[in-house]
Amino acid sequence: METTIGSVDGHRPAPSAAVACPASSAPGCPYMTSAPASTTPGDATLGRHLARRLVQVGVSDVFAVPGDFNLTLLDHLIAEPGLRLVGCCNELNAGYAADGYARARGVGACAVTFTVGGLSVLNAIAGAYSENLPVICIVGGPNSNDYGTNRILHHTIGLPDFSQELRCFQPVTCHQAVVNNLDDAHEQIDRAISTALKESKPVYISVSCNLPGMPHPTFTRDPVPYFLAPRYEFQMQYGSIGWSVGALLGYAQGAADKRVIACIGDGSFQVTAQDVSTMLRCDQKSIIFLINNGGYTIEVEIHDGPYNVIKNWNYTGLVDAIHNGEGNCWTAKVTCEEELTAAIETATGEKEDCLCFIEVVAHKDDTSKELLEWGSRVCAANSRPPNPQ
Repeated sequence: METTIGSVDGHRPAPSAAVACPASSAPGCPYMTSAPASTTPGDATLGRHLARRLVQVGVSDVFAVPGDFNLTLLDHLIAEPGLRLVGCCNELNAGYAADGYARARGVGACAVTFTVGGLSVLNAIAGAYSENLPVICIVGGPNSNDYGTNRILHHTIGLPDFSQELRCFQPVTCHQAVVNNLDDAHEQIDRAISTALKESKPVYISVSCNLPGMPHPTFTRDPVPYFLAPRYEFQMQYGSIGWSVGALLGYAQGAADKRVIACIGDGSFQVTAQDVSTMLRCDQKSIIFLINNGGYTIEVEIHDGPYNVIKNWNYTGLVDAIHNGEGNCWTAKVTCEEELTAAIETATGEKEDCLCFIEVVAHKDDTSKELLEWGSRVCAANSRPPNPQ
């Protein structure tokens, strides 16, 4: 197994009927796939059409959180050979995972439920938009019969208008598709996916919860001929310093045979730590360096204050608790250069078949000259007085 920081090989789609987890994996692994299914007209449903399009553009893994409105859709994603569903601990991490996956493979996808899930994943989609990453954000939407009825649905903000989520996604996606009828679903889905690849930006696709299992003649057709060739310029462009756990999960999954190494700050880790669980369930072998310097160092260098100090955790103890004896995991806490050298030797040698988590205890002021200079410039820019009226 090779070791890398950020670099990956080209796209290697999952083979049909690939078993998504090693046989030794613990029960309940979030990778799910099925035996090959025929492509008869009876399989030409909306859900399978969407799933096939994802596979065709290079997506082998969809990062998902189940919810009331997307459960049937998830069934159809699982049923597609070559497509695996990776269950994440929350929607924000699912979005970050799709972001990381897109960096490794050229395009990523996540699937969440309406409003309560969509608004949670929104920040990750906005980040992908700013980074020019084609992430396909799929939302299980309200039943098609509920549109225009003035009904108030659960998991919404309590208004009978179902467009709140769409309006939130419009500024941070390059295309939006609300699929609530079958006649134009084929064209809407194909156009959204192709636009994500063409524009290299995220797109939003909402699918009514009662439609994924519905067949339609158009779902047997070839893709709408817009643009369905994925782009891979991200592969060597991004390192893996300062990522969230969710982004690391997606990047490592997209990197396939590579062993990914990442440095994560303690502040970022406290926001996204839950999906270390998913990394273990997926049998990932990444090496994570947790930099424990007691706070938000970048903010400290811009403008220091007591709000930049965070509660210290026993980070290795937390990962050990998440591990809970299920899967391969090794942790270490280091406080000096000699201990760090020894931990790296262990992680790359004896424990190379494990997810390795190394907590590096550092002084809060132990930072680079470049970060100090950057913080000073940002501070000066932020503190400029108002222009004269």
